[in-house]
Amino acid sequence: MTPQDGRRPIKRSTVSDQQRRRELALVRQAQQRSDSQNRARRLASSVLALHSSPEPALPDDAIEPERAPEVDWAQTEADLTESEAPVRDLNVAQASKLRGREARRWFAHQLMLPEWMIDVPPHLDRDWYVFARPAGSRCFVVSSNGTTISRLRNGSVLHYFPSSLPNGSRTRDMSGPASSYCILDCIFHEPNQTYYVIDMVCWRGYSLYDCTAEFRFFWLNSKLAESGACNPTSTYHRYTFSVVPIYDCDQAGLHAAYTSVVPYVKDGLLFYNKHAHYQTGNTPLALVWKDNYCSEYFLDTDSKGLVPTQQQAFAYSRKPVGFDPSFVDCHQVTKFAEAISLSVYHVVLEIQDDGRLTTSDDPPVVFGCVEADFIQKSGLRAGNLLRFAVRDESVSLVDGKLEIGDLQFVSKANRARAFADSYSKVRKKIDLISP
Repeated sequence: MTPQDGRRPIKRSTVSDQQRRRELALVRQAQQRSDSQNRARRLASSVLALHSSPEPALPDDAIEPERAPEVDWAQTEADLTESEAPVRDLNVAQASKLRGREARRWFAHQLMLPEWMIDVPPHLDRDWYVFARPAGSRCFVVSSNGTTISRLRNGSVLHYFPSSLPNGSRTRDMSGPASSYCILDCIFHEPNQTYYVIDMVCWRGYSLYDCTAEFRFFWLNSKLAESGACNPTSTYHRYTFSVVPIYDCDQAGLHAAYTSVVPYVKDGLLFYNKHAHYQTGNTPLALVWKDNYCSEYFLDTDSKGLVPTQQQAFAYSRKPVGFDPSFVDCHQVTKFAEAISLSVYHVVLEIQDDGRLTTSDDPPVVFGCVEADFIQKSGLRAGNLLRFAVRDESVSLVDGKLEIGDLQFVSKANRARAFADSYSKVRKKIDLISP
């Protein structure tokens, strides 16, 4: 490890661009109201259309949930579409034909993905919500035409099952017109077999894309309970749905989200701007915070989804001086981040046609490039996600922009992974290792 005095100072610039992008995102969302209903209808249709085959009607005593079959990732990665149309802009007919990488990228861009918190937003106590994120699989749950399907963000089916959601099972009181579909943004928590709903995208055909988070969370808490989806499981309701406790992000709310006991394993804190619409892709209007008190995976995971031994040992033995978990505020959170010091960490980047290595942002941020000879010898292709090791002495901030001088190739990323790290995630890792 490089001696402390010899390290290059790479602390964040005095003015972070995350707040500027938050302001631009709030302005931009006001200009994108027109097609929200079409987007909701397209997503619901695509989730159903991409299912491999329609399910036949079953007798009442034969209805069972289906677990998605194992995916042959080697085959799906080889089965790439030749279409040059931007994946994000495809309609349902085009999306239903996607395979492999392009299918995963399409679904990845349908979810609202938080940026990592690299600065504390102004008016945090007034304009933001906070809640403890459940550990598990992020997915969309769509109920329509008497069926319910959950799809992971890489596009594969997680479960196919009956539910008490509107039009979610084949019963007289739960069926309805095709327009009566619902789309929920969920996290499936394996230990208690529960879908924790963290956002509502569409309810009974009414799109909530252009509604504020304040309204969406209000509807989520009232409508979900009314539907019976939170009731115990039964023949026509195979999995339980539950909401998570959501707090105003004042001192009391932040303390409650951070320290309260919940019926699920925590995986960090999520912060949502109250005025934010449901924006697909990475957005600075939703933020994630992780540390070793509220997440088992706050540093990194390897290609098998496990925390590397070196980082795991460090993370659970390190406790910042002066940190008091009985009293948490934004300054305590910042103090914790600044107390951690690592010499090596991993980032996951996507390789492009010309060899550039980019983040998942739109537009992407370029952190490096690989030569054609290396691509050919390694059997890589455009769209592959690659894991690189980075040492802190090779990183610097130039005019407030992060630059990495040396990327050491480690391996391909987890095959089930849908996209590369975002710029904010890479930046957060830099903050964690900075002196």
